[in-house]
Amino acid sequence: MNSGANLSSSASPLWSPVVATLVPYVPGEQPRVARLVKLNTNENPYPPSPRAVQAIQSAAAHGLQLYPDPDAGALRHAIATRHGVAPGEVFAGNGSDEVLAHAFFAFFQHGAPLLFPDVTYSFYQVYCGLYGIGHETVPLDARMRVDVEAFARSTPCAGVVLANPNAPTGIGLPLAAIERLLQLHPRRVVLVDEAYVDFGGDSAIALVHRYPNLLVVQTLSKSRSLAGLRVGFACGQRPLIDALERVKNSFNSYPLDRLAIAGAVAALEDQAYFDETRQAVMHTREGLALQLEDAGFEVLPSQANFLFARHPQHDAAALAAGLRERGVLVRHFRLPRIAQYLRISIGTPAQCEALVRALGELLAGAAAAQ
Repeated sequence: MNSGANLSSSASPLWSPVVATLVPYVPGEQPRVARLVKLNTNENPYPPSPRAVQAIQSAAAHGLQLYPDPDAGALRHAIATRHGVAPGEVFAGNGSDEVLAHAFFAFFQHGAPLLFPDVTYSFYQVYCGLYGIGHETVPLDARMRVDVEAFARSTPCAGVVLANPNAPTGIGLPLAAIERLLQLHPRRVVLVDEAYVDFGGDSAIALVHRYPNLLVVQTLSKSRSLAGLRVGFACGQRPLIDALERVKNSFNSYPLDRLAIAGAVAALEDQAYFDETRQAVMHTREGLALQLEDAGFEVLPSQANFLFARHPQHDAAALAAGLRERGVLVRHFRLPRIAQYLRISIGTPAQCEALVRALGELLAGAAAAQ
């Protein structure tokens, strides 16, 4: 979520007027301090597939003086094979954030508001500001869940964007709910952002052939442990992919380098390693949720590689600060409705144990001070 200022304090007369109004996305802290337990940016605690690393090393030794394939054909074929679509129904980009940016430009400039939840990935609002797209937020219900029927409108909208599982809550919707959303807005694109779907959610890619207005975006950053490589993709029927290609080729014809393409293809082909590591993350997540509940936290049900939790007797900002002092980083958002929650990435069992131990010290210290 975004906690930046509304206007720049250092605007220059050399800027285009819109630049001073932009509110950039604020990423999670990337510290330069050694030995921190880093549970604040939803990175996978396990390294990428050894086959991916080997493929990257091989690609680095051959051909870097040449441009990469502008269409990333090998990668699109690997994605298509994995998800049961045609290569022409796949778009590949430099991380899912770039794919999302192209999609906002391609599909949501209709002079009507774009719809997305009030608590969700804050880059959606940033893209709206960048492209001059009006937006309307739809409140999550009292249990912090997406209410699909609340997206119904009698007036025009530009489309719908939905993270599923949602971020930062981690709560996912079943495919029947996604279908209902598609049926509510048949004349506009419904973009389903599935950055965390491999940790227990149901992918809407299974619906692509039935709904021409569906675009599904995924990333290899999370479940494939390739956050440092920057690879994302979208699946949809050919007219949607054609629109994305038009935008991409008007912006940067070579978004994915040779190393990224090689590593991503190898990661997608190593199904055994993918299953092993994602199952390990999910197993650790369930154990950590139980430990947090035992410590008095309220934990939302998660289908992602993080937990969203609050303690009814302790301020979240104070807990986050106390954890940082003990060498453990988690994410805290100073935003309406979620200011008392912590988002905790799932680390290794040892990292999660360090978190639980640090929380125990904080809670015990607070109790002793009362």
